[in-house]
Amino acid sequence: MNSSAMTNSVWACVIAALVSMVVGPKCIELLTKLKFRQTVSEDVPERHRQQKQGTPTMGGLIILLGAVAGAAAFWVRDPKVTAVVILGLSHALLGFADDFLIASRGKSLGLKARQKLLMQFIFAIAFVAWVHSTRPSAPNVVGLWHGAVLNLGWFYFPFEVLMIVYMSNAFNLADGLDGLVGGTTAILAMGLGAIVLPAACGGLSVLAFAVAGGCLGFLWYNCNPAKVFMGDTGSLALGAVTVGIAVAARVEALYLVMALLFIIEALSVVIQVILFKTTGKRPFKMTPIHHHFELSGWAEQKIVVRFWIAQALICLIVLTGVGVFEIWK
Repeated sequence: MNSSAMTNSVWACVIAALVSMVVGPKCIELLTKLKFRQTVSEDVPERHRQQKQGTPTMGGLIILLGAVAGAAAFWVRDPKVTAVVILGLSHALLGFADDFLIASRGKSLGLKARQKLLMQFIFAIAFVAWVHSTRPSAPNVVGLWHGAVLNLGWFYFPFEVLMIVYMSNAFNLADGLDGLVGGTTAILAMGLGAIVLPAACGGLSVLAFAVAGGCLGFLWYNCNPAKVFMGDTGSLALGAVTVGIAVAARVEALYLVMALLFIIEALSVVIQVILFKTTGKRPFKMTPIHHHFELSGWAEQKIVVRFWIAQALICLIVLTGVGVFEIWK
């Protein structure tokens, strides 16, 4: 493994965190002045809605500024890295448009779901086509553990597109408690960066650690009680960037294991809707599942910290399972 690449990745994380912390107050002041405030949906616990209503949103800009600064400091000229950055920024713009409409209308009504999905599919298809144009001779396989692969044949490309759309929405759905997505993503991005580094993907590793740093700096202002929310501007972008790194580095299966918490968050919504429409019963008190825990009497801070702990353990298990620590010796 290239030790300088690891050093660059760590410094990208540090720089991103510091930049996010420095620009945070000014961004929050600007968002407050522009009245870009959170309008909380009625489909959340009442106490939760009362506490969060009116908090400045679009704070994902803080994460993006930090991540861009960290990645730019150690930029690696690689078309895959460029593609991931564009994928993330396109989702950030989509999220910004949604946040802007919600803030300007003063109600939880932004872009229509079909509009967002259409744009997400367009972005995902363009990204997959771009990435694969750089490796036309590569087989349509998904890497598993210890060199094992799964050949998906023609389904490989639809699989990647669906994966990108699902995960970007999963991050968006999970963004409901102070520090939940920011902290969980920071841990996930570090684990992802560690996995792609030994595979000679130094540029992607730098980007992953820069995203982690941006999230850490944002947590300074987003921890409970939050002074700012990331909004769709941040959550859609974080989901897109992390899954984009996984697709570009061909570690999709490992990523899906590492992102299990986000998958469960989105899956809980799907299960709730399907069972309610077919049986009239709701298996959860409220979805996404973090609201189920909230209504079960768990304090918000307890839910968030336990998600962080679970994410850290999942990442450690995956990193150990693929032998990353042995590679670093």
